[in-house]
Amino acid sequence: MITTSTITQYSPQDYRDREAIAETRHEYHNGEIIEMPGGSIDHSRIAGSLYALFEDLLDPDAFEAFNSDLRLWIPDVNHGVYPDVMVIAGSPVLNGDRTDEILNPTLIAEVLSPSTSSYDRGDKFAAYRTIPSLCEYLLIEQSTPLVEHYWKTDDHRWHLEEIRDLEASVTLQHLPAALPLAKLYRRVSFTTQTQTTP
Repeated sequence: MITTSTITQYSPQDYRDREAIAETRHEYHNGEIIEMPGGSIDHSRIAGSLYALFEDLLDPDAFEAFNSDLRLWIPDVNHGVYPDVMVIAGSPVLNGDRTDEILNPTLIAEVLSPSTSSYDRGDKFAAYRTIPSLCEYLLIEQSTPLVEHYWKTDDHRWHLEEIRDLEASVTLQHLPAALPLAKLYRRVSFTTQTQTTP
């Protein structure tokens, strides 16, 4: 579980000042500062493989991929978060004059873990859906081959496709790319997974 570090209410600027010197990463949830757990080696492998796939498959003049070092600010819910991978179509829209926060992802991907999967599927996805530019959302299991692919239609409905076959690919609807699960899960050994994976 992610845990609330304090019940004190902080302003966005208080959060940013603290985050600039913090040794661990935190999210900001409308006044609360939330410490985020570290990830497993397979979490890092999957996120890294996905980022590399986007770098390889997408036109760099039209799209840009970012890893979890970059913070996403969600104005409608007053949240600051660090998605595992984001893709932006066109140029990044910065939050004011800040170079460490963007506002306009086209795609967001999160690698699931036992401590965050309910949050990523529930409250976090609800917050993400308030972002006008967001069209696709990927949730990637690390303990078994499974990608939950959500995409937004022209009438603003979200559809879900589950892909479980390592020989299959995730065909994106708003980006010109198909993501082979075999490459996404490269180096991941499912037989060594345990229930204690963070």
